[in-house]
Amino acid sequence: MRLGEVMIKIMQAVFGVVVACTLTGTAVSAQTVATAATAQSAPDQAFLRLADDYFDTYYFPTNPTTATTDGLHAYDGKLEDYSRAAVDANVKALQQWQTRVAAVNPASLSEYVRGDRDLVLNNIHSTLLTLQTIRPWQKNPDVYSSGITNSAFTLMERKFAAPDVRLRALIAREQLMPAALAEARKNLDNPPQIYTEIALQQLPGLVHFFQNDVPSAFTGGTDASLKKQFADSNAAVIKALQDYQAWLQSDALPRSHGDFRIGAAAFRDKLKYDEMVNLPLDQLVAIDMANMRQNQQAFADVAKQLDPTKTPQQVLGELASDYPASDKILDTFRDTFSHLIAFINQKQIITIPSDVRPIVEETPPFMRATTFASMDTPGPYEAVAKEAYFNVTLPESDWSKQRTQEFMAQFSYPVISTIATHEAYPGHYIQFLWMHHLDDRVRKLLGANTNVEGWAHYCEQMMLDEGLAQFEFPNDKHQQLLLRLGQLQDALLRNARFIVGIKLHTGQMTMDQAIDFFVKEGYQSRAVGEVETKRGTSDPTYLYYTLGKLQIMKLRADLAAKQGKDFNLMQFHNAFMQQGFAPIRIVRQAMLHDNSPTL
Repeated sequence: MRLGEVMIKIMQAVFGVVVACTLTGTAVSAQTVATAATAQSAPDQAFLRLADDYFDTYYFPTNPTTATTDGLHAYDGKLEDYSRAAVDANVKALQQWQTRVAAVNPASLSEYVRGDRDLVLNNIHSTLLTLQTIRPWQKNPDVYSSGITNSAFTLMERKFAAPDVRLRALIAREQLMPAALAEARKNLDNPPQIYTEIALQQLPGLVHFFQNDVPSAFTGGTDASLKKQFADSNAAVIKALQDYQAWLQSDALPRSHGDFRIGAAAFRDKLKYDEMVNLPLDQLVAIDMANMRQNQQAFADVAKQLDPTKTPQQVLGELASDYPASDKILDTFRDTFSHLIAFINQKQIITIPSDVRPIVEETPPFMRATTFASMDTPGPYEAVAKEAYFNVTLPESDWSKQRTQEFMAQFSYPVISTIATHEAYPGHYIQFLWMHHLDDRVRKLLGANTNVEGWAHYCEQMMLDEGLAQFEFPNDKHQQLLLRLGQLQDALLRNARFIVGIKLHTGQMTMDQAIDFFVKEGYQSRAVGEVETKRGTSDPTYLYYTLGKLQIMKLRADLAAKQGKDFNLMQFHNAFMQQGFAPIRIVRQAMLHDNSPTL
């Protein structure tokens, strides 16, 4: 998962944005990438102007934090308007945009620009669904406290301007933050207990973040008057967060009896708008269960080869105990990158657009409750601060030995290889490198998780299928099998998310049953199951990992059948990258030129 993915989802929940991030690369010629900018027809050009108008007059003015993330710094001193009046104004504006975009005849557009139209229109539909039906602004306290924290973090994480320039922007944002938390008290109405509990779990880290991380990011040559302004604004934010925490604990929590479930109808609509998937939910459950059983059988087969005297769960226990010391985890990830890059180049898996590697560091405090590892890349229009960060959540020093061991089970050596494949090579990081070469504003800014997360999850299996284990351990069958076991355990985690997301939000599964499902069917520790279930309450469609992976695998198989001996894996992967983050249905139409099913 990308760093900030949960935060981005929080901002999406209120303001309906989908963020795609990139990093400068050098090895791919921009001329090799199909783009909408080459469109010459009048209807194409007219639609692209309409899309520009959408971004410039609604999207970025309404989402200033997203603008900062995307590398557009005209909005750095502004904060999202969290008031109910702003929600109503957003709905009205989006309804008008929906009419304007829907009025564009798709038949008049080229195939590529038609895909852009789908992306913009679905973004509008999805935002309206969120604001009017799912209503996290009314239900989720963490939207506000973590949302404003992310707004501060975006001004700190990259040095895109001089410290004083960024500090002035931060002060301007901080001065608006207490009012945002005041709006939370007005808007929140019978939130689900789990949402309030998650917000309370996050808040001590958020307070610590403003007390320690924020000031330390702006030490040095700042003038005295600016330091005084910052001290005042930062102290006000800290107090507002502490007051918000006290209010949640004493007032909101006792009356938090709401339902986090979005229901079957909203779930289907969310899939339709976000991922362009229209299959009935029971059919999706059947597809995932079939894949889960295949992965469980493969897991059992590999476990038997490792030790025929033990059950798969016993073998898994040994796998979970083989991890580096916590102070060596970051170095282990760095070392893994070298092996992956060498394999990709030797096997010609995909073109790597840049030799620059991501910076490996610990996950920022306010993200640690909901993510284990993530990739944070600069925005598509960031011209100065182009660093990319690979973030890893480490165990806390005050945890019990048992909790630490359960947490560290996710960082066994084989699983580290899978995580590095997913997040960096050739997963998220390589995809973001490619996005720099797209000359299409829509696909730089809007996309689908089935593409982003589906690609990264697909890479986990694809790399092993192409021989990564043999490459890394040419004379060690045992280690080869452990790598496959780690990949399968990760696949089962994503299979479990698929089922839990649907069944939690359609009332077919309780939270306790969801945790048990992660443990028994997904082969995860209970600690992981608890975190994953919490995430599922506010990220209902986190089935997009497996859903996207299966769609990509079908696309690859269908294209290979069509091309026969001319099929080339690197060409397939490079062509996939050229479509941006579009839903797989759009990618499929571009690569196969038909409307055949994605699953």
